[in-house]
Amino acid sequence: MGERKVLNKYYPPDFDPAKIPRRRQPKNQQIKVRMMLPMSIRCNTCGNYIYKGTKFNSRKEDVIGETYLGIQIFRFYFKCTKCSAELAMKTDPQNSDYVVEAGATRNFEPWRDQDEEVDKEKRKRDAEEMGDAMKSLENRTLDSKREMDIMAALDEMKSMKSRHATVSVDAMLEALQRTGENQEKKLDEEDEELIKTIFHRPKEYVRRIDEEDWDDDNDDIANDTVKILLMAKDPLCSLQQ
Repeated sequence: MGERKVLNKYYPPDFDPAKIPRRRQPKNQQIKVRMMLPMSIRCNTCGNYIYKGTKFNSRKEDVIGETYLGIQIFRFYFKCTKCSAELAMKTDPQNSDYVVEAGATRNFEPWRDQDEEVDKEKRKRDAEEMGDAMKSLENRTLDSKREMDIMAALDEMKSMKSRHATVSVDAMLEALQRTGENQEKKLDEEDEELIKTIFHRPKEYVRRIDEEDWDDDNDDIANDTVKILLMAKDPLCSLQQ
């Protein structure tokens, strides 16, 4: 089977390529290429939507008289997938994009508007800086400050990530346990302080006992003590009393 896949051709020893007549081809000769649609379009004939990435066979030709900084512009002809109407588009090297020429319209693409806004702001800034040196210096200062803030935020995120990477599960559990013990101890101290504030008697409520009251109180205490001793020795005596 190896002889069926030979790519080289046999050239006889007396072969002279100068004797081969040269063919003259037109400059805008069309060649067939297979490509993918670079954008979403809508056919003007049948209203069919052809989405980005659709594969199709097309005819490619050079656009005569149109170049951008020496870059050749190409035109592509292809057919609608529903009504077979011919559509045409060409390259746009200035914007790194494609332009729909005939037979279809390009769908709305929000990122294109964003890019256009960015380009508009850039052109406006360049126009302002062209005639004002202070404005240019101010813009450069703002850009450097923004870059420094971004770098500081990135460094902080990296340091935080490195700290989290070095923490082990055991250390985390130990820290949580220690935090719980501290909170429990703090709650106990608060409870003790609350109890002290409730049961503490100010000095103005301290009762002063005179000597006569002290004697009466002592007699009462002695009588109660005797009764308790008698009850301990003979419980029947307390019942009789």
